[in-house]
Amino acid sequence: MTASQLSILFFLQLAVIIAVCRLVGAFVQRFLGQPQVVGEMIAGVLLGPSILGLIAPGLEAALFPAESKKVLYVGAQLGVGLYMFLVGLTFDKAEFRASAGSAAAVAFGSMAAPFAVAALMAPWLLGIDGLFAPRVGTAQAAMFLGAAIAITAFPMLARIIHERGIAHTQLGTLSLSSGAIGDAGAWIVVAVVLASLGGGAHLAWLAVGGGLAFAFVMVVIAPRLLAPLAALHARKGEVDMSLLGAVLVLFLLSAFAMDAVGIHAVFGGFLLGTAMPRGPFAEEVRAKLEPFTTVFLLPMFFTFSGLNTQLAVVDNLSLAAAALAILAASILAKGGACYLAARLSGHDHATAMGIGALMNARGLMELIIINIGLQRGVIEPGLFAILVVMAIVTTLMASPLFEAFYGRHARADGRLAP
Repeated sequence: MTASQLSILFFLQLAVIIAVCRLVGAFVQRFLGQPQVVGEMIAGVLLGPSILGLIAPGLEAALFPAESKKVLYVGAQLGVGLYMFLVGLTFDKAEFRASAGSAAAVAFGSMAAPFAVAALMAPWLLGIDGLFAPRVGTAQAAMFLGAAIAITAFPMLARIIHERGIAHTQLGTLSLSSGAIGDAGAWIVVAVVLASLGGGAHLAWLAVGGGLAFAFVMVVIAPRLLAPLAALHARKGEVDMSLLGAVLVLFLLSAFAMDAVGIHAVFGGFLLGTAMPRGPFAEEVRAKLEPFTTVFLLPMFFTFSGLNTQLAVVDNLSLAAAALAILAASILAKGGACYLAARLSGHDHATAMGIGALMNARGLMELIIINIGLQRGVIEPGLFAILVVMAIVTTLMASPLFEAFYGRHARADGRLAP
């Protein structure tokens, strides 16, 4: 397929992707009470070989030929990286510092239990064809699976907390802070696994050292260096084209830096967002970038994930048993550990249950990790499909469980905004 043909097809692909994502998103919002992002996750699977490829294989093959996936991949990485930058813009650092102790305890629990469960399951799962690549050892399988179970749908977590009006409550602050700490730890583990499979210990040290150094710069140094952006915005009275261009250049360099050390562009985007000056500047940057990012770019990521999801490969009892075991372990280990850690940190039953329900969602972050694992040859299509299903199921569970365990109780006490 020539470059011209790819260009023509790309426009058609985007038209279909955006239309289907908006339609499915509107459906789940109206009839299931779920966020738009949940509908887009489902839409991605609908457009892939599991649904469209099953119903109309010729259409799916013509619309998404193998050659075009490289183009979609680039758009997908840009979309998810820029989206995480926007999430970072809304992250409240003051609230994070206020709840750092409890958040660290919950984050530790939300990681320790999943990694323990993954270590117990890894030897069994390695014996099942279609899950892990042959070159993956027991320790690597346990670490990757542990990270996949431990990850939190941080962007969706932020959206649910905002929509429920609990952004400045104890539960909202603790959930966001715990999710940020836990996801950072999970990313480091994934980076170590990738490095151990890709060329030696020096790559693992580069990933860990580079990630920690970048985080230090963004947390300690960058806020002071970026502060003049707010002053420049105040003088100009708006985020003009030059200022917006500077912000995008900084985002691209941050994404490049994290990819270069072996972690992922999303980590660079998120940390840069947290370092940006707050107030009118951040609000206007977000207002300018968010519609295009969420409506145009991010659906490419969900569709790219869906194109790699082949539910038909889970076609025997061994894989079905593995799917059920991973789903059950993911829910019990992550949700249960978060609940227990919150209780041990002194929080009441309703708050702890609310934290467990919210932290149990995997969503977008799960899809990012398993896409990386599939592309780098850590996991195979069978495990990828199982983990996509786990991500969708646990994300669908988040809002109803939160409402059941915390929402009604909070309204009765007057602690949850209507």
